[in-house]
Amino acid sequence: MPVNQSRSRARERNNVLNRPEFMSLNQPLKSGSAEARGTARRPSQRQQQSQHQPGENAQHETPENNKEKKELPEEDCMQLNPSFKGIAMNSLLAIDICMSKRLGVCAYNTSSWGSVRSMVKLLALTGHGIPWIFGTILCLTRSNTLAGQEVLVNLLLALLLDVMTVAGMQKLVKRKGPWEMAPSFLDYLAMDIYSFPAAHASRAAMVSKFLLAHLVLAVPLRILLVLWAVLAGTSRVFLGRHHLTDVGCGFALGFLHYSLVEMVWLSSNTCQTLISIGTFNWSPLY
Repeated sequence: MPVNQSRSRARERNNVLNRPEFMSLNQPLKSGSAEARGTARRPSQRQQQSQHQPGENAQHETPENNKEKKELPEEDCMQLNPSFKGIAMNSLLAIDICMSKRLGVCAYNTSSWGSVRSMVKLLALTGHGIPWIFGTILCLTRSNTLAGQEVLVNLLLALLLDVMTVAGMQKLVKRKGPWEMAPSFLDYLAMDIYSFPAAHASRAAMVSKFLLAHLVLAVPLRILLVLWAVLAGTSRVFLGRHHLTDVGCGFALGFLHYSLVEMVWLSSNTCQTLISIGTFNWSPLY
């Protein structure tokens, strides 16, 4: 017996689990600690409910709400990592809008130059399409020379081309002016409703170039004609109707219209035929 006891004691001493650092492994688990471990392993009911709620909310979302989220305007969406071209374009547009609003000194009667607003509106009226079209028709009915009628018919066609081209481009772009203003009655007649391109600038550039090329004018009259074209185009910026880029593109478009009219210039015989058809005095050739 003593030998067996000594052997068992030696075994217990040599047993690794009897060391102090491993004593906790031999002790039975307490109920409290077991429950704590069980609760730690198992998620709470509130967490499970919170995890199930987003799925239920997603199921309860209607297709209309999803459409509203998808149909957000592009202006409200932030673009990540925009390109250099996009940054440059946005910067130029911001500068254009800022400068155009600053130059709208006659936009309202309460503006800084509101006292001269009526004079600026009268200057802008000289570049309107309706007065130029009716004035050209009136001069055509009073003209008695073939050369004068040829020039007036081609000018009338150039004015109609300018009005239709600018109206079509404005309808496609649909850019609004720097200041919220309702178009006037004459603007509706000439289909000059939107901002880009500037119809007055296009018409002033085309008419001034046309008259300088086909009329014999003295040097002071030529200078006044060019000055009128510049002021007629920029007057709409002072009135808050157009941006600076609208006026610049309008001037370029006016020179393009003049070039097109010069390329398809109608001869005197063709002009006489059109005049006879317009006055119902046309007689067919036998």
